[in-house]
Amino acid sequence: MERVLGIGGYFVRAADPVALNAWYRDCLGLDADEHGLWQQQPGATVFAAFEAETDYFGSRNQAVMLNFRVRDLDAMLAQLRSRGAEVADEVQEMAGVGRFGWVTDPAGNRIELWQPA
Repeated sequence: MERVLGIGGYFVRAADPVALNAWYRDCLGLDADEHGLWQQQPGATVFAAFEAETDYFGSRNQAVMLNFRVRDLDAMLAQLRSRGAEVADEVQEMAGVGRFGWVTDPAGNRIELWQPA
């Protein structure tokens, strides 16, 4: 059986794609090139299906949620707040898994930030 090798891209709709790309670059440090190619650091990727009624993604209109691994969750959340981003007050910890926080991008997409254990 053929298997996928990894995530090859993540695509989002935006009223202003240039501004949204700039937000990801300036607020999260996602330094993609002019074609959107971003060389990420090696690490685990979680693929999980959630119940249709979950509130975990924020709005029920959001069908998927992007999760980024971060080195220092507290520093990243502080950085996002200092740039005026909409950051959730809560931080969640899962023993043996890591810590989680959330930010909403300017297009209204809730993003999870994960500091692995």
